[in-house]
Amino acid sequence: MADTVDFVIPVYNEEHDLPRSIDILSKYLRENLTQNPWQIIIADNGSTDNTRAVADMLATRHTSVVSVHIPQKGRGRALRQVWLESSADILSYMDVDLSTDLSHVPQLVGAIEEGADLAIGSRLSKNSRVTRSLKREVISRSYSALIRMMFFTPFRDAQCGFKAITRRAAQAIIPQVQNNNWFFDTEMLIIAAKGGYRIREIAVKWDDDPDSRVRVIATAWEDIKGLMRLRFKGVPRPTSP
Repeated sequence: MADTVDFVIPVYNEEHDLPRSIDILSKYLRENLTQNPWQIIIADNGSTDNTRAVADMLATRHTSVVSVHIPQKGRGRALRQVWLESSADILSYMDVDLSTDLSHVPQLVGAIEEGADLAIGSRLSKNSRVTRSLKREVISRSYSALIRMMFFTPFRDAQCGFKAITRRAAQAIIPQVQNNNWFFDTEMLIIAAKGGYRIREIAVKWDDDPDSRVRVIATAWEDIKGLMRLRFKGVPRPTSP
């Protein structure tokens, strides 16, 4: 029997973009992921607009969509709760703006089915096609170099919002992750790499969202503080794979 897959969409104040994104993603999965039972989980984390009501409406409209409300803000917090409560074989997430081309979804799922513990989209692969500002490109590459210099990890792009993990790996790794915000991804990957888990990077086509809610400077500072914590307090060790 084919692996079941949960696709989580963490959202914060996305009442306008959410319907279009869910319609596009649902249609793509129905037409292109026909071998795997799947569902989409909208994880509203502390929205102050009508996102929660919109998510509930979409869950009524689509039988394959589930709406979950997390009272506090934080992408990492949303992923932690939904992933740890999931019974799916493969746990995935992507950003609501769908910046990563959906044509890579079968590759992401396939990498897990072929034996990877984690599969991640990489905007820094030589085969990736990326459209974004020079400022963001420089920040991304500098951040990647900093991680590899500090922890000698093999992966290059820690923050691309396009990832998948086995439920077994998630159950071992996620409880060790302290951050509940944007650094969640990086911390998860560093813990996984140091714990011997198999991480596969996938070259992607990625287009920057000019309306992104990510505050670049604040997020970069949070990332640096997180890296320093792991460097000087030590990387937690999950259960060995």
